[in-house]
Amino acid sequence: QVQVAESGGGSVQAGDSLRLSCTASGGYTMGWFRRAPGKEYEEVGCIRQNDVVYYYKDSMKGRFTISRDRTKNTIYLQMNNLKPEDTAMYYCAARSAEFCADRWHLYQYKGHGTQVTVSS
Repeated sequence: QVQVAESGGGSVQAGDSLRLSCTASGGYTMGWFRRAPGKEYEEVGCIRQNDVVYYYKDSMKGRFTISRDRTKNTIYLQMNNLKPEDTAMYYCAARSAEFCADRWHLYQYKGHGTQVTVSS
């Protein structure tokens, strides 16, 4: 069983930055998702086992950056210029397959989330 745990959420003002962290043992393909109240899971991006990164939404490209530190078994989601519409619970998930997936249910191991709240 792979333990996945997110941290780093908080309440910020529009325009601020946050860096979320996710620890997971092993070199898995890792995805970031978010879920706003009353909405479905939304894919943020993914980092493959070879560290190639994919971002799924144009609204996040240029503002969000995913990276991995293998020495710490940690991946990061750096979020800059945050907007109120970025408010959501942010989740990290791991899958053993080599390729990324843009659906929450395709990840085998999932964290419990960390809340990000952006006020205007």
